Amino acid sequence: QVQLVESGGDLVQAGGSLRLSCAASGSISTFNVMGWYRQAPGKQREFVATITSSGSTVYADSVKGRFIISRDNAKNILWMQMNSLKPEDTAVYYCRAVGRRVYWGQGTQVTVSS
Repeated sequence: QVQLVESGGDLVQAGGSLRLSCAASGSISTFNVMGWYRQAPGKQREFVATITSSGSTVYADSVKGRFIISRDNAKNILWMQMNSLKPEDTAVYYCRAVGRRVYWGQGTQVTVSS
């Protein structure tokens, strides 16, 4: 049973940056796809970005050019660098990993003030 633990969420002013991390209790090299999703208050959880085991990335249009997803298979960590943050980026950010089953982390809160 793999556990995912997110960290790095914080309160930041608009235009600022944060780096989120998702640490796995086991090897992430077996996960074909890992990604970040977010859920704002009163809204459904939405896709933010994914990265495959070969390093291919996909981003939501709303974050393209501002967020960068990466993974370190040796350290079993998924990262997301978030730049030029906007108030509409405020949400709980969740890490997701797809292997034989889908795993989710518990989330980390990102709040962007205007």
